[in-house]
Amino acid sequence: MVIKTIDILKNEIPIEEESLIITEDVKAGLVLVDIINGFCTVGAGNLAPREPNRQISEMIEESKRLARLFCDKKWPILAFLDSHQPHKLEHPYPPHCITGTDESNLVPALRWLEKEQNVTIRRKDCYDGYIGSFQEDGSNVFVDWVKNNKIQTLLVVGVCTDICVLDFVCSTLSAKNRGFLNPLEQVVVYSKGCATFDFPASMARNSKDISPHPQVTYNKS
Repeated sequence: MVIKTIDILKNEIPIEEESLIITEDVKAGLVLVDIINGFCTVGAGNLAPREPNRQISEMIEESKRLARLFCDKKWPILAFLDSHQPHKLEHPYPPHCITGTDESNLVPALRWLEKEQNVTIRRKDCYDGYIGSFQEDGSNVFVDWVKNNKIQTLLVVGVCTDICVLDFVCSTLSAKNRGFLNPLEQVVVYSKGCATFDFPASMARNSKDISPHPQVTYNKS
């Protein structure tokens, strides 16, 4: 019997899934985390899937569905795109999503977002989109986006669930709890709109600079 990742987490930590209904009277914002070729398109780069991956395909479809809904309603969307300079690599991972390459662009299913007026694109050079939103003058693109749009509920989807999505959500929750993100009230991670990449131990074994990150299917006997 195959156990979903969420079921495994429930056995280890106090986590509960809940339904979310976003009504017209609640200011909602959607954040797309790194749904780009370098993590999602087969053969696009060192951290891209080697073959079609159901988890990633479902994440893209759910994210596209939500993005269409938000655009139809003219609700704000912020898309983070992982983008690294060639001389600033992100250890312990191999070179990936280099600025100026197609790796760091939105997947084909979401490229239409670049032309939507309610969409903000932010290229970042670190795991955490909150940290990656700081500019040289000390301002923060994400913080300003929340405040300018008066966002109360933040819906988060993307890749990788346990790295970039997790880091961004943790920083956002910390900032919210400190009063830096008023009027934000809720941060919601949509599990069906998240996925992680597959970099098995067999691929990382021959390099001391690369850590394995297997996308595991768990089985219960």
